Amino acid sequence: MSGQKDLQQLLKSMKPEYNSGDYVFCKVDNLENVNLNEVEMFFKEKEAVTLILKKELADALKLDYSVVMPWITLTVHSSLEAVGLTAAFSKALSEHEISCNVVAAFYHDHIFVNKKDTDKAMKILYSFSN
Repeated sequence: MSGQKDLQQLLKSMKPEYNSGDYVFCKVDNLENVNLNEVEMFFKEKEAVTLILKKELADALKLDYSVVMPWITLTVHSSLEAVGLTAAFSKALSEHEISCNVVAAFYHDHIFVNKKDTDKAMKILYSFSN
């Protein structure tokens, strides 16, 4: 199944879900000393490998990070070819001065916001389905 493409249907049914815990973005030069079963997400860039993982794990591995973020999943199965979903929710968040880091995976979009903005971001994201 390739997921939903209709923007209005996506917005109406995106139902944000808060994933408990504090998450951080870190960088490593390689994955040699990292147990990938403990990492939530990773992406290999030219400069380094970006890891998204629980803050406690980053602390245990003595990895640097700059901001602690909650993880919000939009539970609608969005198509990788859907147009406008990221633009719609990121615009709504930015209008309330909330920065967001978005990861689009196969089934869902995942949003990381500053911890202090969690409740506000969840309310804004829920407002699309009302």
